[in-house]
Amino acid sequence: MNLSVDDTDHPLIIKVASIPTARMQVYFIDNESYFKRKFVLRDADNELFPDNDERAIFFVRGVIETVKKLGWAPDIIHCNGWMANLLPAYLKDVYNEDPYFSNSKVICSLYDEGFEGALNSRMAEKMVQDGVKPETVSMLKEPTFNNLNALAVAHADGLIIGSENLDNETVTQVEERDVPTMRYHGEEGYVADINNFYDTILEGKTEAVAE
Repeated sequence: MNLSVDDTDHPLIIKVASIPTARMQVYFIDNESYFKRKFVLRDADNELFPDNDERAIFFVRGVIETVKKLGWAPDIIHCNGWMANLLPAYLKDVYNEDPYFSNSKVICSLYDEGFEGALNSRMAEKMVQDGVKPETVSMLKEPTFNNLNALAVAHADGLIIGSENLDNETVTQVEERDVPTMRYHGEEGYVADINNFYDTILEGKTEAVAE
């Protein structure tokens, strides 16, 4: 299928692989223009790619459209990494009446692995073109790594602090949200804590479940 980003169509390629031992399928979102590069976020001169904002928009919308195409209605959507931080805003404003996502809860894990500087200054404008409300992306007037984390914090149904040294400003924003929160505590017991956290989200509780 094609996805339009900033009034330009881009082909969405869905690839799938399987993990037989886990009886799990993994789906990959691909586009040659956006993702077939020798470098991830920065070019050979260590400059941020000018279309990193569009790559994030395409990725998030691609995930959502793939879920719809496959006929899934997810209970939990767990976002990891700054690119996925756009997803809660899209579900809140663009897909809020879509029956596939009417009961979906979004969890965002926040990390200290991001980027220095800012993405394209028109990022919020491009998201508004997709149907995201201007007030939803007001913090993206300057699309920095911390502001992208702030976007996730503001609109997620549950939050996980995934790094020991997460920026203090982001930690404060997390603490101010009245949603279930799992604080960083290393990897020990992580799987069991995540399962309990999912249960807390689905049961509609608001207290923190892991210190």
